[in-house]
Amino acid sequence: MSKYYIGVDLGGTNIAIGITDENFKIIKKDSVPTERDLGEEHIVSNMAKLSKDLCSRIGISINDVTAAGIAAPGTINPQTGIIEYSNNIKFANFPMVKRFSELTGIPESKIAIGNDANLAALGEFVAGAAKEANSSVMITLGTGVGGGVVMDGKMLLGCKFGGAELGHTVIVENGRQCTCGRKGCMEAYCSATALITLTKEKFAATKGTLMHEMCNNDINKVGGRTAFAAMKKGDKAGAEVVEEYITHLACGITNLLNIFQPDVLLIGGGVCNEGDNLLIPLREKCAKEVYSLDHVLKSQILVATLGNDAGIIGAAAAGADK
Repeated sequence: MSKYYIGVDLGGTNIAIGITDENFKIIKKDSVPTERDLGEEHIVSNMAKLSKDLCSRIGISINDVTAAGIAAPGTINPQTGIIEYSNNIKFANFPMVKRFSELTGIPESKIAIGNDANLAALGEFVAGAAKEANSSVMITLGTGVGGGVVMDGKMLLGCKFGGAELGHTVIVENGRQCTCGRKGCMEAYCSATALITLTKEKFAATKGTLMHEMCNNDINKVGGRTAFAAMKKGDKAGAEVVEEYITHLACGITNLLNIFQPDVLLIGGGVCNEGDNLLIPLREKCAKEVYSLDHVLKSQILVATLGNDAGIIGAAAAGADK
């Protein structure tokens, strides 16, 4: 008998939901706007409606679903099924698993919930770039720096399920202000937001560079790809930005390699679209600094492969583990 799992990836902008088979291959997926301003009940109602609709589209009933999982931002308690706090979507002690169960008919005992970054890491572990690994660490370079750790097949959740906040490890003492309240965090130097900030600072401090030409001398047009694009065309200012960014990223990643010694360290997020222009110098810098540099077994630094599907698949896998 076939097994079907529902994976829900609750984001600040969209709710993405997929139905997977027992191998976590997505059979059908779709998304709807989160409409977070309409409140918690509206959001969970939309989650339930889309879940049922997807089942209908593949010719099954919601009762045929083996289990479900929900990936959500914020502080999540997987034991109680409660989203204790989520700044971006304004959840506060919301019983997500209970309400999703009531609206779908899937038993609470068959619904898992976890932090979105953690479950994205789990998704890559069961079906992505870390599929053949025993342990993996994943960081996502986006608006912030998210992270997840899987050791011996199990998520590392930490005290009160708030572990693996990898973006909030300090790499520059008393450095740039981070949104978490600390200074010098990896997030403040290695996120896509930080890359844009660094590029704008170089833009403001120089004149007549290729970056200026590409942006029509308008600093507001500077984006996450500006420095890399300019560097590829031989622009010195762009190359200096890229060098500084990768140096900071290598520092943070080397710390993670030294702490966890994973089989695989994965990098996700839009910055990874730079491919070898990012990876080759990054790997070289980490290889020179990592503690186990003389050891025959080394952690691999790879790009995550599941993209936006990682959360869906990780959520489905968490449900399957219930």
